[in-house]
Parts: sequence; structure tokens; C-alpha cells
Amino acid sequence: MANSVFKKIQVVGTSPNSYAEATANAVAKLAQTEKNMSWFEVAELRGAIRDGKIHEFQVTLNVGIKVD
Repeated sequence: MANSVFKKIQVVGTSPNSYAEATANAVAKLAQTEKNMSWFEVAELRGAIRDGKIHEFQVTLNVGIKVD
């Protein structure tokens, strides 16, 4: 990565099943429109509760995209 430049964008992935799946969903969806993704970092974990039960897992990711 010497002398590389990256832009960093933030996305939120969701899943009814897990944080891992929410992360994978975010990366897969972003890959449809962005090329040269290099890394991600988890910025925040949270979830939604409905009727006293976990309804949704939410993960905020910062994604590094290499600038050509």
C-alpha cells in the first residue's frame, strides 16, 4: 500500500440474523457500484428491537476504496 490513496465512505448494513451477515450484506451491495474496495472497519454496532425481541442487526462500516 505504499504511496496509495484511498477514499473512505460510510455505509450501514442490516440483517435480521447477525452482525456478520449485516457486514457481508453491506460489502456485497457496495461492490455493485464501487470498484477497488480494499478494507473496511466497523464503526458502530446497533440493532432494532420490536415487541421486546431483536428485530434487526445494524452495522456501520467505513470502507476504504483505492483511488486510481
